[in-house]
Amino acid sequence: MENIHQLTAQQEPEETLSMDPKKFILWLFIVSIIMLFASQTSAYLVRRAEGNWLEYSMPQIFWYSTAVLVASSISMHWAYLSAKKDNFSSLRIAISITFVLGLAFLVMQYQGWKELVDMKVFFVGNPSGSFFYVFTGLHGFHLITGLIVLFYALVSALKLKVHAKNLRRIQICATYWHFLDILWVYLFFFLLTFN
Repeated sequence: MENIHQLTAQQEPEETLSMDPKKFILWLFIVSIIMLFASQTSAYLVRRAEGNWLEYSMPQIFWYSTAVLVASSISMHWAYLSAKKDNFSSLRIAISITFVLGLAFLVMQYQGWKELVDMKVFFVGNPSGSFFYVFTGLHGFHLITGLIVLFYALVSALKLKVHAKNLRRIQICATYWHFLDILWVYLFFFLLTFN
């Protein structure tokens, strides 16, 4: 009898860990972005150590754009909490605020680029400026993809497809948006420290 129980226990399949495929893809995408920026910041440090490096002050507007992006992360968290509580009006307002703050960040980044040009820091020329434009440009591109994800979440919220029993869209959106915020804060302080 004991052998039958052991045989039955051995034949039962083990539970496998499962993850939502869309969340898994998001995390793979985030890891690839981390690897991209890790390689770029490493290249920055190596090139800076070689000398012939233009030093300049980061325009003040990048401080303001950083504050705007942090505020957008707060409003994104508000959107997530609203979705968990089925507070649809707050959800739509919070996602809209996050979207507007994301657009404001991009406009401020562009303004920062214009200020850099006025300071004679160009994309072509000294590698110091080139790296700055590449870092901020790559982050800006990823932020545009974040705005697309946000827009999709907003449309879903308007159609009442985001609610306490269906949080996947808002979770994916919030995870990606918070990641972009953390990535920018890292880049901002990296550039501030090693410029």
